Amino acid sequence: MTPTTTQTRHPWRATARTILAALVGALSLIPTVAATTGLETVPAVAQLVVVAGVITRILAVPGVDDWLRHFLPWLSSAPGNDVQPGA
Repeated sequence: MTPTTTQTRHPWRATARTILAALVGALSLIPTVAATTGLETVPAVAQLVVVAGVITRILAVPGVDDWLRHFLPWLSSAPGNDVQPGA
């Protein structure tokens, strides 16, 4: 059995944490981007947060994580030798 990380055991928690982090980071840039571009940036920030959340959710799927662990181990959720507690 392949050990799973908390991100793959609780993918929606990982997604929510990433969305929150991206939102906080993006919100801090709204005044700067708006002043620089002169554009309404709220839709762009919302897009950034949604895309970050979707990508994080996809990366948290166990099958995707297994594929990453095999082909791109530096991008997987945990090192190959990381063992799930109690396994």
